[in-house]
Amino acid sequence: MAKYTITVCMGSSCFARGNDTNLAFLEDYIKENNLDAEIELAGTRCEGKCASGPNISINGIEYNNVSVENLEEILKSLEV
Repeated sequence: MAKYTITVCMGSSCFARGNDTNLAFLEDYIKENNLDAEIELAGTRCEGKCASGPNISINGIEYNNVSVENLEEILKSLEV
């Protein structure tokens, strides 16, 4: 069972505002660091929090205004 579940909002607003790039970064990060067993990556439909997007959650903790730069910092802070 995965240690972390990362959920990426795939709603049109979040996707257009950066989650398309964030998703590609996550896929590459997981692959490059051999974290397939540690991280489960999932998508979700719009949750109505568009103003604070792009939104990503990790194990139920929501992160807002996510960019590749702060996403990388978030991932490095996890004990993966």
